[in-house]
Amino acid sequence: MEKVLNQDEIDAMFRAALGRGHASQSSAPVYQPCDFKQAGQIKKDQVRAIGNLHEGFARNLTNALGAYLRVVFEVNLVSVEQLTFREFLLRIPDLAYLATFQVKPLGATAVLDLEPSLVFPIIDLLLGGIGRMNEQEREITEIEEGIMEGVVRILCGELQTAWSSLNSTFEFDERVQPAQLQRLMPPADKTLCLSFEIHMPESHGVMNVAFPAVASNALLRKLDQDGGYNRHRSLSTARERMVEHALDFSFEFALGMPVTKLPIRTLLDLTPGDVIPFQHHTDGPIEAAVAGIPLYESFPIRAGNQRASKICQMLPIPSEEHQDIQ
Repeated sequence: MEKVLNQDEIDAMFRAALGRGHASQSSAPVYQPCDFKQAGQIKKDQVRAIGNLHEGFARNLTNALGAYLRVVFEVNLVSVEQLTFREFLLRIPDLAYLATFQVKPLGATAVLDLEPSLVFPIIDLLLGGIGRMNEQEREITEIEEGIMEGVVRILCGELQTAWSSLNSTFEFDERVQPAQLQRLMPPADKTLCLSFEIHMPESHGVMNVAFPAVASNALLRKLDQDGGYNRHRSLSTARERMVEHALDFSFEFALGMPVTKLPIRTLLDLTPGDVIPFQHHTDGPIEAAVAGIPLYESFPIRAGNQRASKICQMLPIPSEEHQDIQ
């Protein structure tokens, strides 16, 4: 006997069927498009972290090479990019100075590219010139290669300092030709390319450094681990560290007589044995200066077989710009 369903039972069956349909639809997997070209791309916050790290490197290199060359030398980071090795090679100008250096223990080989407008002025400075660009375009000689090697070693030392969190060492490898670079890594491999603008009194140019993925990935992992600390470090903590480092600074401490004025006639007549009186009482203290700034009243004394200074009291600070000395 067939069962006849009433309207309520029919409605209940429809509701159950609709419920099963919605459940099956919600349980279906959701697919999203994937762009394989974007895989492994450096994120914006990672680019910012790498930039901050190498801005410090640029400042340190400014000081190191400025002292080495004894001229005003300025290095500024201008870009942080992720390029294929082919794209990096296409940017290298003709007759550029190319060198490789090893990043140990990562087993990575990085590439340095210096424009000729920087290389020849640097060589000229180190040979006693004023750092002008050679008007004739040419390759550098073996002697000039040896001169540039010292500059690259300084650069490697500053990179090693910047990457110190990885406990890596940077060692100069050799100067290479463009044809040799093409065999260094596959053209499609990604590299981290850092570009710096360098200014000297008589010239300026661009320096590029390219790191293979094995080195850049290791750096990014370390930056991600330390990112929270670096982002949230307070200004007070940074100031405390600066003060801690400043405690090791050295300043000249000098004990001197007050200045007295003499006429030219007296100066011209001076002979060995003459006595010049100072307008200062014999039992009064004299000034002791730190970095040329008078800071203390002091008495000259003897300590063993050496002359010494006994501090009496601190003098008023000469100007507002030195008030932090107190």
